[in-house]
Amino acid sequence: MTKRLVRGAIIASLYVTITFVVAPVGFGHIQFRASEALTVLPIIFPESIVALYIGVMLANFLGGLGPVDIFGGSLITLMAAYLTYRTRDSWLAYVWPVLLNGFLVSIYLAPMLGLPYWLCVLTLSISEAVVVVGLGYPLISWLTTRGIT
Repeated sequence: MTKRLVRGAIIASLYVTITFVVAPVGFGHIQFRASEALTVLPIIFPESIVALYIGVMLANFLGGLGPVDIFGGSLITLMAAYLTYRTRDSWLAYVWPVLLNGFLVSIYLAPMLGLPYWLCVLTLSISEAVVVVGLGYPLISWLTTRGIT
């Protein structure tokens, strides 16, 4: 129990820290938010579902896009993390963060930025896929080959 709680706190802290290290490219309709690589951690760490929710909420609170992003973005991440966990034995686990961020975050982000919805879906989905596949997949591979579970 303590190990899971500590791991969850570390994941939430890492999400916030990494988000602000890459802040110039971590907010907006093109988000190469390296911290999104952590969204696949529910594949091996169930406690990361809540940790990611908290981490995104804190990062978005500090990010300055307001309550819709703070609560909306966090709930979208919570849904994606849960679905990632549920499909952890399938390639779908890597798809949920991409699809949900692309289609759902765009609902509020496009009007906030004055952009067409589909442009926002396209750019968010591509940037999310780059991070999830380019960083998240290797992260899961590295953790599992080292027996870190």
